Amino acid sequence: MYRRFYRTFVEYTSVRHPEIKRKNNLNRLSVKDIEYFESLLGKSRVLTQDVSSYNIDWNKSVRGQSECVLRPKTTEEVSLIMKRCHERSLGVVPQGGNTGLVGGSNPVFDEIILSTEAMNSILDVDVYSSVATVQSGVILEKLDSHLKEKGLMVPLDLGSKGSCQVGGNASTNAGGLRFLRYGSLRGNILGLEVVLPTGEILDCLSTMKKDNTGYDLKQLFLGSEGTLGIITKVSLQCPARPKAVNVALLACSNFQDVLDTFVAARSNLSEILSSFEFMDNESMNAVTQLLRLTSPIGTEDSFYVLIEVSGSNADHNDEKLDTFLNSLPKIRNGILATSLTQMKSIWELRERITESLLHDGYVYKYDISLPLVQFY
Repeated sequence: MYRRFYRTFVEYTSVRHPEIKRKNNLNRLSVKDIEYFESLLGKSRVLTQDVSSYNIDWNKSVRGQSECVLRPKTTEEVSLIMKRCHERSLGVVPQGGNTGLVGGSNPVFDEIILSTEAMNSILDVDVYSSVATVQSGVILEKLDSHLKEKGLMVPLDLGSKGSCQVGGNASTNAGGLRFLRYGSLRGNILGLEVVLPTGEILDCLSTMKKDNTGYDLKQLFLGSEGTLGIITKVSLQCPARPKAVNVALLACSNFQDVLDTFVAARSNLSEILSSFEFMDNESMNAVTQLLRLTSPIGTEDSFYVLIEVSGSNADHNDEKLDTFLNSLPKIRNGILATSLTQMKSIWELRERITESLLHDGYVYKYDISLPLVQFY
């Protein structure tokens, strides 16, 4: 039986990790620095009180000591902030939605937090080229909802889509739940605008899908987590939104069956396969017992596989999916969603695993990748 636990006290990262030392060449924030930032942004966008939510990560595993959060609205404001910090040797940590699970957007010591949450404008959507250009602080779900009206979608889906920001997604080269269909964000981003540590603005904000004019500088910043510069604008290609979607949840008795089902799905579902996710029994127990979610599969098994198909023709999708499911002799139990509500509830089982674990003790994440055959 899972015990109920939710972490309330978070120790300073610098205390828990005394081996990490503050850099001697960094200065402390002064009153004159605060006055300068207030003259630039206004007092309402320079936060010096109640900033704990910016210092602590979503997992409640790291905690910084920043006393100042800056909330610029434009690239020019970010540029002037970084120029000042460069001249004064002030440490800066860029932060988007603060939904990361490994503490990458939180300070260790008293670094200034530069939040992009006020940079939340959708600048342009070119429906002919299927390209969206946005400020880095636009929330992923907001962008996807905006694109829905134009028959497009974001090529990325995350459990944190209601809070995470496009700039943070780019900075971490997010993969997400649609990685199998659309690949990592690196392959879908066409251009970036970045403010360098010196305050210089690097304009690589191309919207061209084919561009052979020299070095692809934007690739340096994708996945760099703000260590080379702060992403302020993003242009990305947005695929057509599928007209027909369906989801199946299958039970597998061992991991080899999971692998075999994956190979069969790639072969038989091919162009309509948009997602293939697996969960072990411990994960399923966490979401059902700690968050009181209900699994549509009544019996327990060692592993569970979530398969999503999407395309333009519902009859074609259903025919291929039915043929595929009937060809799996090792799958003893499963369910095919019969409504949008049921599809959402099945996806919720997968998306809320991370949240459920917070209720069962201390959680430390390590964002690593492994070959499939080495998962278990």
